[in-house]
Amino acid sequence: MRESAIKKIRIVLKMFSAALIAMAVIYAVLMVGVRLFGIKVYTVLSGSMEPTYKTGSVIYVVNADEGELACGDPITFKLSGGTVVTHRIVEIVNDSGKLMYRTQGDANDIPDGSLVNPDDVIGKAVFNIPYLGFVSDYIQKPPGLYVLIVSAAAVVFMSYISDELKKETDKDKNDDKLQQNTEDKQ
Repeated sequence: MRESAIKKIRIVLKMFSAALIAMAVIYAVLMVGVRLFGIKVYTVLSGSMEPTYKTGSVIYVVNADEGELACGDPITFKLSGGTVVTHRIVEIVNDSGKLMYRTQGDANDIPDGSLVNPDDVIGKAVFNIPYLGFVSDYIQKPPGLYVLIVSAAAVVFMSYISDELKKETDKDKNDDKLQQNTEDKQ
């Protein structure tokens, strides 16, 4: 009976550890791993692009050449102060021989006040995961950082406990075999 209970506890500990590790790996791939393929990751901080990109979403941006962009494309670009914005191209304007983009947030009633220079375009938004940005923001500073550290420690601790329980059941089995062999010899 004791061995059965220990086996169940070990299974639960391993499943919980595996789930935490899987979540960490998936998060790492979604936030960092995609950068290996030239994809940039940004968190949506305002509702100007709702309902397409909800506040707290993570958007994935790929490089796009000037000739690849068209009206209707959501682009990510830098404003003069360094702020990064994602809005949709609503018009391509020829400004003294140079193509410029007029943009507008999906939730906004009017286009943005200034034109976007192609040199300021970071790329084209191609994919998003709603609310993942809230998770990212949470774990980057206390108390979320503490939760992350405790979770990592919990995985290590659960692995240690599982190994110790296995050693204990193996020891009990060996003791039982030794006792049975001793009894058989008498």
